Amino acid sequence: MTEKALALLKEKKYLQLKQMLKEENPVDIAGILEEMPAEMLLLVYRLLPKELAAEVFAEMDNDQQEILIQAFSDQELQDVLDELYLDDTVDIIEEMPANVVKRILRQTKPEVRKKINEILHYPEDGAGSIMTIEYVDLKKNMTVDEAFSRIRATGVDKETIYTCYVTNADRKLEGLVTVRELLLSPKSAIIGDIMETHVIAASTLDDKEQVANQLKKYDFLALPVVDQENRLVGIVTFDDAMDVLQDESTEDIEMMAAITPTGKPYLKTSTLDIWKKRVPWLLLLMVSATFTGKIIQVYEDALAAQVVLTAFIPMLMDTGGNAGSQSSVTVIRGLSLGEIRMTDIFKIIWKETRVALLCGLTLAIANFAKMMLLDRISFSVSLVVGLTLVVTVAIAKITGGTLPILAKRVGVDPAVMASPFITTVVDALSLIVYFQIASALLPLS
Repeated sequence: MTEKALALLKEKKYLQLKQMLKEENPVDIAGILEEMPAEMLLLVYRLLPKELAAEVFAEMDNDQQEILIQAFSDQELQDVLDELYLDDTVDIIEEMPANVVKRILRQTKPEVRKKINEILHYPEDGAGSIMTIEYVDLKKNMTVDEAFSRIRATGVDKETIYTCYVTNADRKLEGLVTVRELLLSPKSAIIGDIMETHVIAASTLDDKEQVANQLKKYDFLALPVVDQENRLVGIVTFDDAMDVLQDESTEDIEMMAAITPTGKPYLKTSTLDIWKKRVPWLLLLMVSATFTGKIIQVYEDALAAQVVLTAFIPMLMDTGGNAGSQSSVTVIRGLSLGEIRMTDIFKIIWKETRVALLCGLTLAIANFAKMMLLDRISFSVSLVVGLTLVVTVAIAKITGGTLPILAKRVGVDPAVMASPFITTVVDALSLIVYFQIASALLPLS
């Protein structure tokens, strides 16, 4: 599709290109525009009908949005902003440089500008920052027929009309009713009689990831957001929740790989920015890894007496690191999904201990057999390595299972405790265990 659009653009067949784009989904059109040369972007964008253009604009990446905003006339910018939902406008503002933000705000109506400023004042990680104030509200003394009249009158500018929220004169949330329930009820039925009164709602200050997980847990299309006085101030829709979960998953993956999150796609992140995000962690891990070198120096005499021990250090350290990473990633994922709580730490220790013993014994037996039968290593050295494997895997899995929970307890992102950090800790501990067991079972003097 992109190749066809580029071909039509090259041949200056603008009418055919316009017709082709009109039949595509806004997300797909945004993908096509992403491949367009920057100098042709405005031309192609102007081929789109007004409403479709606004939908496409909301789906475009920040760099292209900035190019278009800089090229728009004031009237064009105002037309686009008028068609955008408020939460999409806020998302764009948060990603734009100051000069672009000023221009956007100049082209918004005073009442819209006030609402934008209200949302921008909420904490960045709170539900208030991702909510939209464009929802349908009803009164409980309305009839179903009156409710439909209100939906028809106001719904055109709302992000969703499937779920309607019932509020009183003070905007306090009293219940909700779905369009399905309205359609299946008599026209004369009273909203207060058919509405759901046990409403699950979020606070403006609730963590946005928790709110997104609530939507996922209950299969809601939207979740109401209330202030400290239970007044309805907005809703979080499913599409915004999906964006939050995607961003949080990306951030967790980057943190688990010892990379400070950039918030930008890889190919759109400059080499210098990538260096800035990676090198501090590499420096920290490099310095912390020197502890393993110090431990080896302490046991230089033991290694000199039993040189064969040196050959198994990499295997023991890697196995311990891998075992710890398995546990940490599992627990971190459980924490992010709400499946694991702080109070579960002792259950985790007990479970990881049992898993560690099973894994450790399996690895020890397999390695012992290999060392004795294939490598022709002495029984005593094979026994030392086997016992070290059991203890190392146990330490690694318990450490990997508990550190993320302890990190969350002190307010640190659990993802920081993933592979790189735990590997460094386990490496040091495995070496100490290795040499202590070797000292007890082998002649090292």
